[in-house]
Amino acid sequence: MTQLAREYGDGLYLLAEEENISREVLEQLLALKNLFREQPDFVRLLGNMSLSKAERVKILDSVLRGQIHPYLLNFLKILCERCALNEYDGCLAAFKTLYNQAHGIVEATVTTAVPLDDEQRARMAEKLSRMTDKLVVLNEKVDESLIGGVLLEMNGQRYDNTLKNRLKSIHSAMVQGA
Repeated sequence: MTQLAREYGDGLYLLAEEENISREVLEQLLALKNLFREQPDFVRLLGNMSLSKAERVKILDSVLRGQIHPYLLNFLKILCERCALNEYDGCLAAFKTLYNQAHGIVEATVTTAVPLDDEQRARMAEKLSRMTDKLVVLNEKVDESLIGGVLLEMNGQRYDNTLKNRLKSIHSAMVQGA
């Protein structure tokens, strides 16, 4: 994350928190991230340097006015005016980091060979919440190459209890012992 993204994301968070709308703004930031991913042509249009800044901001305003909170719209206009829409994901990450800290939320990425069922997901989130004394939000990934087990990334730590990793350890031990 760049310094600019951190400053802008932090600034938006502080404003939203002061106005007691941080959850609403976070939800809208996440929805916009999906919109930008689904509509890359729209993002390219907003970054098109053959259009003036005023034209790009006007397009942004005409599409999103009334759809998102005015603070968020103004934030996007500032990014657009400064040709910094490419910093959006970093701004979102900075905002989300402060939001999670303030609300006792920890994000954990869980990678498994097959998707978790509802019961497994609930048990894992509950166990991790007890361990951390925080609300744990699971981000799930599927990687069939893991064969089995769980790869957990949380609070900057990586816990690899996958069959792939165990087999790799056995192989290393056998090679060193030979």
